[in-house]
Amino acid sequence: MENQPIISVKNVSKQFGNITAVNDISFEVKQGEIFAFLGPNGAGKSTTIKMLTTLLQPTKGELLLDGHDVTKEQDATRKTFGIVFQDASLDDELTAFENMQLHAALYSIPRKQTNPRIEELLKLVELWDRRDAVVKTFSGGMKRRLEIARGLMHHPKIMFLDEPTLGLDAQTRNMLWAYIAELNKKEGMTIFFTTHYLGEAEAIAQRIAIIDRGQIVALGTSEELKKQTGAANLEGAYLELTGKGLRDETLDSTEGERERIRNLMKYKRQ
Repeated sequence: MENQPIISVKNVSKQFGNITAVNDISFEVKQGEIFAFLGPNGAGKSTTIKMLTTLLQPTKGELLLDGHDVTKEQDATRKTFGIVFQDASLDDELTAFENMQLHAALYSIPRKQTNPRIEELLKLVELWDRRDAVVKTFSGGMKRRLEIARGLMHHPKIMFLDEPTLGLDAQTRNMLWAYIAELNKKEGMTIFFTTHYLGEAEAIAQRIAIIDRGQIVALGTSEELKKQTGAANLEGAYLELTGKGLRDETLDSTEGERERIRNLMKYKRQ
């Protein structure tokens, strides 16, 4: 049902030997929500996504995606989500169209549905004219857009994005978020993304979980986090909650640019 949790994480931990990467975290994400994990590198963001997407087994705790137990119903779980990894995962020697065909085959999408779906998605991310180009000739932004299109082939309910704009220029980042906003609006898709960019989290996410040293230290809207800490902005709230700064290396960190992205997201959701 609408606004019911589509992601549920209860008392989840992940240890690698003597190192605790994720430490007893619990949270829920509502259907159709845009949800952000905000924290520095090494905070446990990617580890959490890997557990949610069946790539890692939790040491303890329960993870549910669309009602499926992630650790016990892996095949059913994988059909519920698409994912864009932090590191590129495309086959550089194949064309954009061939990468999409490969993904369709992996998900057993009927042949008669495959080509129309590929055309639809490549047009969505403005890569249809480059469908026959080999991926190794693509820029970083084009590869990210292709990864998003590929992750949508099987009509997932949830899209996981692990640091999706890392290393991209400001214009490409904003274009990428425009596509994400359109998906959220058009298909009611739940978006779960990780970032260490304050501006990105504040402008785009409906709710933010701040994670530090494997623990969730706060969760709420940007306004709730500011109210909780008495801070004037999200950066101040983050400093208050974690006791340290989070370097924002993006070019969209100015208030003017953040406002522009916020307006874009509001427009896309209307």
